[in-house]
Amino acid sequence: MTDSPDISAHEGYLSDAENAAEMARLMIQDRMLNQAMGGLVPEPIDLSQVHQVLDIGCGPGGWLLDLITQYPHIQGVGIDISHLMMEYATSLATSQGLSNVEFCVMDATQPLQFADNTFDLVNGRILMGFLLTSQWSSLLQECYRITRPGGIVRLTEGEWGFTNSAALDKFSSLAALSFYQAGHSFSPRGRTFGTAAVLPQLLRQAGYQDIQHKAYAIDFSAGTAIHENNVQNLLIVYKLLQPLFVQMHLVSQEELQSVYAQLEEEIQTENFCGMDYFSTVLGYKDK
Repeated sequence: MTDSPDISAHEGYLSDAENAAEMARLMIQDRMLNQAMGGLVPEPIDLSQVHQVLDIGCGPGGWLLDLITQYPHIQGVGIDISHLMMEYATSLATSQGLSNVEFCVMDATQPLQFADNTFDLVNGRILMGFLLTSQWSSLLQECYRITRPGGIVRLTEGEWGFTNSAALDKFSSLAALSFYQAGHSFSPRGRTFGTAAVLPQLLRQAGYQDIQHKAYAIDFSAGTAIHENNVQNLLIVYKLLQPLFVQMHLVSQEELQSVYAQLEEEIQTENFCGMDYFSTVLGYKDK
């Protein structure tokens, strides 16, 4: 195993949390996943009984803002380590006249600054980007503490990069291996991203009951409704992750430039096929 890069400057993120391009990518990703998964909360959750919601690692706030707009009886709190994203999300809420939401700079790898039994729903989507495998247990214990009796935690993680593009296959393999070497993956050898498979076990270990899950296969092939959005998402994410790949000595910058040019071409051809898989796991706190 090669030495991991120094990612302390990004507070655990494998890309820069204060990067405007990353913020733009997360906005694209939010819209794309909401559309592809069939809604903000497509699982069988009675949102009429949900009044207090926490979104962990909320980025620029897209999911939470859409949720409290669609369900105005909900009071929402979004937290993220990024000052840039919290400022942007707050400005969006203000511009839309939304008084039932607030966004706070908070490090989810530390004890959460909320009272016990506060939230009806605690949401987190693709948290492996900043959570070390060793940090999941303490975060979920904190989530359990702040979930009200009868409340729900909802986590979504994915496995990416199942395509007919050689360049995208290369980048997906590099990403999975770099996440593994940086300590962000439960995969035994870094062949996959590895976290989606262990979510039910992690929730059970944290004390949640009645564990449920729903799987989503997201087709982003050429001609699909989300293809263009995911082209933008992929081009941004694999530009931002290139310094990580080089720092880990997985590939040279020269090779990356060549593969990236190939990626730009292949994912925009009419024959491009791609599928991502996501798993949403729900856990309930005993009443």
